[in-house]
Amino acid sequence: MTGPIELLFVDEHVVVANKPSGLLVHRGWDNDDDVALFRVRDALGGAHVHPLHRLDRGTSGALLFARTREAAAVLSKSFEEGRMDKAYLALVRGTPPAEGLIDYPIPRSEDGPRVAARTRFRLVLRSPVDRCSLVLAIPETGRLHQIRRHLRHLNHPLIGDVAYGSGVINRHYRAQYNFHRLGLHASSLGFEHPVTGTRITVEAPLPEDFTSALLQLELPTGACA
Repeated sequence: MTGPIELLFVDEHVVVANKPSGLLVHRGWDNDDDVALFRVRDALGGAHVHPLHRLDRGTSGALLFARTREAAAVLSKSFEEGRMDKAYLALVRGTPPAEGLIDYPIPRSEDGPRVAARTRFRLVLRSPVDRCSLVLAIPETGRLHQIRRHLRHLNHPLIGDVAYGSGVINRHYRAQYNFHRLGLHASSLGFEHPVTGTRITVEAPLPEDFTSALLQLELPTGACA
């Protein structure tokens, strides 16, 4: 799986990369030799970078790194204060309401106490082909597996989610639509530049494996804008 990673925004202070599904952000319990951090570092000629948030291994999309300790400190504070704008495209089972707010406490970390967690969502399109929908999810807090847990709580789990979804449904989408991944993509990330203060919004294009399944499900990607 090793190879280059797409860099969506680069300057001397920050980098936003488009992480592929199946790739860890950094070396963790699995001690992977191929992680997003290493790919970004290599794309910058070996320069050190600081990961500022995490995306699950199965989630693709916009991932923010700082290039200096000073930028990392400023951006970490922005995350803590909820001043980051994050949006995700989610392929879910069934048809959720047109829009809403999921306000449901979940653990901040594995085996931790439950804490407040909120995710806003909007139905983008319902598939006329299969019993699934494309949803825009906007987390207002940052908890472990928040979107995955919240959509499961709504009884509309993500397609391809082996932890919170349905094995039968996941196998159906693998066989019928060649969809072998988690149906979650970090489609945009907005933040204040740590040095200039300018508001920056970066859009992450959908990867081919996600786009191909959406086209088969007659969920045109143009509707995602």
